[in-house]
Amino acid sequence: MANRTPASPRRTDDSRVKAVLGPTNTGKTHLAIERLCAHSSGAIGFPLRLLAREVYDRVCAIKGENRVALITGEERIEPKNARWLLCTAEAMPVVGTDLAFVALDEAQLAADRERGHIFTDRLLNARGREETMILGSATLEPMVKALVPEAEIVSRPRFSTLRHAGVAKLSRIPPRSAIVAFSAEQVYAIAEMLRRFRGGAAVVMGALSPQTRNAQVALYQSGEVDYIVATDAIGMGLNLDISHVAFAGLSKFDGVRQRRLTTAEMAQIAGRAGRHQRDGTFGTLAGTGSHDAAFADEEVYAIEEHRFPPITKLFWREAEPRCETLDLLIADLEAPPSLPELVSAPEAIDLAVLRRLADEPEIIATLRSPAAVARFWQVCSLPDFRSQGAETHARFVARLWQDLRNDHLGADYVTQAIAALDNPAGDIDTLQTRIASIRSWSYIAQRPDWVMARDEMAARARAVEARLSDALHARLTERFVNRRTAVLMKKAGPDTALLPVRLEDETVMVDGEPIGTLKGFRFTVDPAARHGDRKLLLAAAERHVPALVAARAEALVAAMKRNQADLRLEGGAVLWEGEPLAKLRRGRGPLVPRLTAVGAVEALPVPARESLLAALADWLDAALTPLEPLRKLDAASSSSEAGPTLRALLIRLVEAGGMLERRDSGIDLLDPQQRGMLARLGVKVGALDLFVPAMLKPKPLGLWRALSALLGQHLAPPDPAMPPVLAITNRLSPPGYRPLGKLLLRLDMAEKLLREAHGSRVTAGRRAFALDPARAVSAGLTTASYARLLQLAGFVALVPRALNEGEAGPPAPLLWRWRPPRPGTMRESPPPMPPTGAFAALAELVW
Repeated sequence: MANRTPASPRRTDDSRVKAVLGPTNTGKTHLAIERLCAHSSGAIGFPLRLLAREVYDRVCAIKGENRVALITGEERIEPKNARWLLCTAEAMPVVGTDLAFVALDEAQLAADRERGHIFTDRLLNARGREETMILGSATLEPMVKALVPEAEIVSRPRFSTLRHAGVAKLSRIPPRSAIVAFSAEQVYAIAEMLRRFRGGAAVVMGALSPQTRNAQVALYQSGEVDYIVATDAIGMGLNLDISHVAFAGLSKFDGVRQRRLTTAEMAQIAGRAGRHQRDGTFGTLAGTGSHDAAFADEEVYAIEEHRFPPITKLFWREAEPRCETLDLLIADLEAPPSLPELVSAPEAIDLAVLRRLADEPEIIATLRSPAAVARFWQVCSLPDFRSQGAETHARFVARLWQDLRNDHLGADYVTQAIAALDNPAGDIDTLQTRIASIRSWSYIAQRPDWVMARDEMAARARAVEARLSDALHARLTERFVNRRTAVLMKKAGPDTALLPVRLEDETVMVDGEPIGTLKGFRFTVDPAARHGDRKLLLAAAERHVPALVAARAEALVAAMKRNQADLRLEGGAVLWEGEPLAKLRRGRGPLVPRLTAVGAVEALPVPARESLLAALADWLDAALTPLEPLRKLDAASSSSEAGPTLRALLIRLVEAGGMLERRDSGIDLLDPQQRGMLARLGVKVGALDLFVPAMLKPKPLGLWRALSALLGQHLAPPDPAMPPVLAITNRLSPPGYRPLGKLLLRLDMAEKLLREAHGSRVTAGRRAFALDPARAVSAGLTTASYARLLQLAGFVALVPRALNEGEAGPPAPLLWRWRPPRPGTMRESPPPMPPTGAFAALAELVW
């Protein structure tokens, strides 16, 4: 090409060139793949690495991986015998190849300000030996006719129709829709709203890595979410199952100014709706605050009828500039084209970097040969994946040139740079920044003349990009997808009942997603749910939980009939799994409570509720079996044979739980026949107390405590072990004990000790007698507490005479007498005794 002037495009024979032009959804790319596979070799250039990878996988399935190559700036898979090449437009081979077939996809991008000169060069110069295809919009037809006059132009109609659907609020956007915004902030805001009331959305932006973009697209395509929120990157080659496209705005910043989209750009995006034979719709989103969020009538007509202004100019820049000197290189890159259909491309980032670094003396000093200038231009052509602007990108290129001007990049430098980015932690923006940086290193690692151990470095960079992409996909899904809400919204409507509902332990699962917990019969929304999701989850529970609750009620009734239900009585309620099923209410007697449903049980259907309450009543009756001794007393209190005095005593005993102080009990008013009846009922008449020995156990006392609350009594819980002696620890003493100073003595033990004392009294006759406190002390009483018990029972201590001064010997023993009350009376208070402290000290001394 040395005899060619820089301002002239290369031209070849156009006799085998075919331009396949038409709107989106016309099958152009599919046709190109078919033609590629029909030839012995070939290549297709795509506008996106994502599309090149997608088609690469399809062709590999047809031709085999060992015969197909993927060539992009960041990834190269080049088997030795590869004959079919799938490339990005920048990486596709143009000269020096002998391929039977060559195609360029989305050729209308030759009119793009940033990349147009690349597509123009491929349109003019990329040719196949047997066949060449130019794929693009119908607006490109005038340029094809002017620049490639021998090309055969084939127009293809759209398979489906596009219809304008007007303006709609986000809440009215139908499922399987794409919402297109023109800033990351707006994309995030819309996705957040969709998460709140539609379960979420996939997110597609140009800043995402291809792997992340694929994962997000798969999220939508699989039906896990019904919405996708994207920038205008969605308009290029992503074939999705979209029925409606909603524009959140109709203007964007194109790198120079904020401007309204052209009708062709609108159509490129709207054309994502409707695939193959299925029609699609497009419209705008209401409530975005955008002043231009409505289509003009002429724009709607143009999109629906595919009538757009033709492209009249293509951007061009010399693709093979001369590199004898730096000045000549810049001059060639800035040279105007010679054809009237071409215009000079705006200054791209590579030329901007070149011009900035060309002013630095230390850079100029290294460019002493054409080879050095050519190598320097290759380094300046590194894409600015980080989008940080010419100044920042130029500093990065300058650092690379420090090593590349002499040889390869240092292995340690590349390894450390890649390792520094291998960190999947951070938020969405942080991960996007790292992915943009690792893409730069992926590009660098693909150059064998830049990096030593190219394959190893490229593999490391790809592995880091894959990990970062996975992390970014996870963050996007975590932030913008509520899988539970998506599941519930997907089938909200008449077929809601078809959703599979099951209970895993206590977790309610609807179509595999937890919506809350079911404890007993009470449903609780998942506490991890956001506030905006609670209404939806409660609505879902209203539809699905009643069936689970009814099944639970039926299973519980069956378990109670088999005596396998884990129920307990606590706090005046019947509890199951820690949740109250029914409250105990006062019935016709203290031992016959009635049950009333509470909480979710009350909301059960009447048949299920009545069945459950009847089963609970039977369970309660069986649970109160330990109170059978009290039930006998209660039954006898209604017998006419007992007489009014005994009936009154029995009623008091029942209300006191079978334990009553003898004083003022009326026991002395009973005749011998009534006393015998009382004994047959199991009542023990003691010196200080009347009690039912069978009630002095933890279980019956615990049951009585629950029932006594219905009578307004508040008893301390019984001690689980019911030892003979307890220390007083709080204001309420547990039932079944008599207080003795700081100690409590169980009633039956008190009676046993007092009977022993009376036995000693009877043996002594009328004389004073001594008492051995050994049994009381072994039970846990102090001698002072034992003396207090004796005092309460009418025993009086005879204080021994103190030794006179000068006398020696052991103290005289402590002797006792018993002073019974006069017949027909009861002692109101114990007999007079020495002061407690002195008596206690004396008891300790003599015992």
